[in-house]
Amino acid sequence: MVNIQMTALKGLRLMIEIRDIKKSFGDKVVIDGISAVMEAGKCNLIIGSSGSGKTVLTKCIVGLFKPDTGEVLYNSEDMLHMSDEERKFLRQQIGMLFQGSALFDSMTVEQNVMFPLDMFSKMKYKERKNRVNEVLEKVNLKDANKKFPAEISGGMKKRVGIARALVLNPKYLFCDEPNSGLDPQTSLLIDKLIREITTEFNTTTIVVTHDMNSVMEIGDHIIYIAEGRKEWEGNNTEIIFSKNKLLNEFIFASEFLQDAKDMRMLEAKGKIDNNRNMDEMLK
Repeated sequence: MVNIQMTALKGLRLMIEIRDIKKSFGDKVVIDGISAVMEAGKCNLIIGSSGSGKTVLTKCIVGLFKPDTGEVLYNSEDMLHMSDEERKFLRQQIGMLFQGSALFDSMTVEQNVMFPLDMFSKMKYKERKNRVNEVLEKVNLKDANKKFPAEISGGMKKRVGIARALVLNPKYLFCDEPNSGLDPQTSLLIDKLIREITTEFNTTTIVVTHDMNSVMEIGDHIIYIAEGRKEWEGNNTEIIFSKNKLLNEFIFASEFLQDAKDMRMLEAKGKIDNNRNMDEMLK
């Protein structure tokens, strides 16, 4: 347990690396040799159409599924070869934001957020309550402690889910479709919150999403999966210029989005030309 625990305590620049992950169910190959590095302080997005394998890949990364072959490295420590004790410690470093928020309807906001502390910490009640108040304030839900999930909006539920994911101060944050079911304005607020948390706490954040606003707003590092394979990898600037046919058909499916891409390409080209002109003038 020493290696991974000391790494966490030293606050080093943590990352997740997957190497040649393969996963099949019966005769169906769902993940076919995917490798990637997810860095701390960045929003790492996994995108792809329904059935492409992104959810299965994520479950392999967090240990819910065991890959048939390959490695899942948390800061160079292979999760697949950890002892039960090491794996338990690692999982306490992981925060999860579920697609439907997964709040307990019979619990208040405060009780929902405190749940991981009740399960995994040895803090006294007053300390736990103070920590809950800290994370609720972080997600702008300072006065929502005593409300029940049925009494708050979808966007607030997502923020409660984020608060619960953060309460144990995780090194790794996984977000499954964080904007599912939300209006565009609320989605942008959730994206902004995820980015702020990732940057402020130097978290290794992995977001599974279909939301193209998220791709363009917080896509520091993007992996596009098609039929179980990594089809493209880059960032939200590079995706505009991508010539990958499958990626473009997925991202810019409508004529409106294609026009938007063309406009962004012109804007980006204009900025590049301006920078070149400035460099020439300064020579």
